Amino acid sequence: MSLNYEEMSWSDVRDQFRKWREESGRHSEDVVQLWVAVLEDKVHKTGNERHLILEQVIVAALDTARFDIATNCTKQLSAEFPGSLRVMKFKAMRLEALEQYDAANEVLDAIIEKDETNAAPRKRKIAIMKARGLRLDAIKELNAYLKKFMSDQEAWQELCNLYLAEGEFGKAAFCMEEVLLHNPHSHLIHQRLADIRYTMGGVENIEIARTYYSQAIKLNPHNLRALYGLFLCCSYLANSKAVSLKRKESQKLAQWALEQAMEHTARHSPIDNNDKWIASLDSAFGNLEIKSN
Repeated sequence: MSLNYEEMSWSDVRDQFRKWREESGRHSEDVVQLWVAVLEDKVHKTGNERHLILEQVIVAALDTARFDIATNCTKQLSAEFPGSLRVMKFKAMRLEALEQYDAANEVLDAIIEKDETNAAPRKRKIAIMKARGLRLDAIKELNAYLKKFMSDQEAWQELCNLYLAEGEFGKAAFCMEEVLLHNPHSHLIHQRLADIRYTMGGVENIEIARTYYSQAIKLNPHNLRALYGLFLCCSYLANSKAVSLKRKESQKLAQWALEQAMEHTARHSPIDNNDKWIASLDSAFGNLEIKSN
């Protein structure tokens, strides 16, 4: 984003920071530059937003490796709120950014000891395990976390990613099913679950994948990935040893999915001669064969 710092007043910067917070946008480089150029000496004028701005600047400073700024802002908060668990979390994040993981874990353990219901430090500990490459430990810790915080959708998605990295597709599918229970109207979750089932292979999993791809298309008819996924599933089932009636049904559905994908691509793609490229893809996909052990 191009911002003219010289023409912005402290109130303009305050309003811009507020807008980014409301949009859940980090904009770390812009936040740090605006802080240094305009707001650092005027932050006392921001009133009740001062503490929110300091926290926003701390995160941005850690993102951009401006540890001096992060330390200064953390000290300001610590002076006003000595012993605050929220401030302790920022101290741990700074240590984590400096790759002082043991020291960061000590601070996080101290937070958890004072407040066992605080989810944030537990998630930071898992992030440290990932940063250290301890994926199996992260999976174990995340499973323990989800026994206490079962409704955390982000944690279920993270556990799914970790299982996928380990090749544990069945467990990854279970995690996405948990996410789906919390958000059944998201076409992207249906699509992700279908992708996992398709990757697992075998007639049963392909049929399940077809169901999830179909639901994703029902929720969002413009989901091109789901259309191609449905085409691949139906093409596989049409060439399988399934019942004749099911094979015919799969052939019709595969043709429909391909037509929808071609129409969508032709309407939105700037590339000429889409039909030729899609025909090539169709030929390539037709030669794909999924085998399960």
